[in-house]
Amino acid sequence: MPVLRSLALVLLCLAAGSLFAQPANDSCDDAANLCAQQPIAGDNTGALNNMPAYCQPGAQHVWYTFTTNSAGGMVTIGMENIDCPSIAGMDNAMSAVILAGDGSCTPMSFQPASACASGPVAFSVTSTAPLLPATQYWVMVSGMRDPPNTIAAQCAFNISASGPGMDVVNVDFDAGPDVTLPAGGSTQLNATGGTTYEWSPTSGLSGNTIPDPVAQPNETTVYTVTTVVNGCTYEDALTVEVVRLVRPVNTFSPNGDGINDTWEVPELRSYPQADVSIYDRWGQRVFHSIGYREPFDGAGLPTATYYWYIQLNDVKGHSDPYTGYVTIVR
Repeated sequence: MPVLRSLALVLLCLAAGSLFAQPANDSCDDAANLCAQQPIAGDNTGALNNMPAYCQPGAQHVWYTFTTNSAGGMVTIGMENIDCPSIAGMDNAMSAVILAGDGSCTPMSFQPASACASGPVAFSVTSTAPLLPATQYWVMVSGMRDPPNTIAAQCAFNISASGPGMDVVNVDFDAGPDVTLPAGGSTQLNATGGTTYEWSPTSGLSGNTIPDPVAQPNETTVYTVTTVVNGCTYEDALTVEVVRLVRPVNTFSPNGDGINDTWEVPELRSYPQADVSIYDRWGQRVFHSIGYREPFDGAGLPTATYYWYIQLNDVKGHSDPYTGYVTIVR
C-alpha cells in the first residue's frame, strides 16, 4: 500500500465529511460502465453517499452499471485484488450486489437481482436468475464494517462482469466466419451488430470503416474488426486463408529411368482449360499448352532453370496467374 494512500485514508477517517479522494462514481447517477470480460480498477475511498448501502447500512459504496446482451442470461460480477490499508478499526472486506432498477436512481426503484456477497481478497456474485435481455442493471460495491471494526473498509479493487448475459462477441457482434481463398481471389467480409467498424490490418481491404469490405490479401491474414456497443469497445477476428490451387514441383529429371521424368502438376486435371507456359532464362517460350494432358518433358532442352506461368480458366473466368520456376536435372 503506497504511503500517500495510507496517509490520505487516515486523514479521511479523522475528518468526517471530508471530500478528500471522493470517487466520481459514488452516486448512482455517475455509475461507471462495466464491459463484458474487461476488468477495471475501482476504489471506494472517500465515498460520500446520499443513498443507504444495500448490503450493509452506513457503508461507503460506489456504483457500477452494465447492459445485458440481446439474449439475456446469468451475469457474474467478479471482485479481485482487494487492497485495503492497515488502519486501526477499519474493516478489510468489500461487498457487492446486483440491482435491477428503472433508471431513476431513487432508493425505492431498486430491487435485488442477486444476493449480497463479500470478501477480503476475492469473491464473486451471480444473478439469482437470468437477467432480461438488452436491459440496464446496477452494481453497488460497499466497504464492510463488521464488529469489532468501527470504520467501513475503504479499499482499491478490480471489478469485472461476465457470463452468458454479458457476452457481446459472437452474440450481438460478429466479424463473420473464416474464409478460404485461392491465391489471387477475393471475398466480401460481413461484420454484423456493430455501431461503427474499424478493420485491421488494412492491407488487402477495399475499406476499413465499413462492415463489409472486400478482402483480397496476398497471404493468409487475420483481420480484426472493432466496434462500440453500449459504450463498450469490443473486437472480433476472422482468418482469410490464402491457398495455392496448384503446387508444381520445382525439379524433374528426364533421364528415361521412369522416375520423375516429366513435370507433373496433378491439380491441373481439374482445369482442362488451364493456360500453361514455360520460358527459358531469356524469356523465350519453350512450352505452351491449353490444358495439361501431355506433361512437359523438357525434350531437347539443356539442364537449366525455367520459369512457368499458369492461368487457371474455368466457368467462373480467368484466374490471376500463378508463377514459379522449375529446374531440369539430367
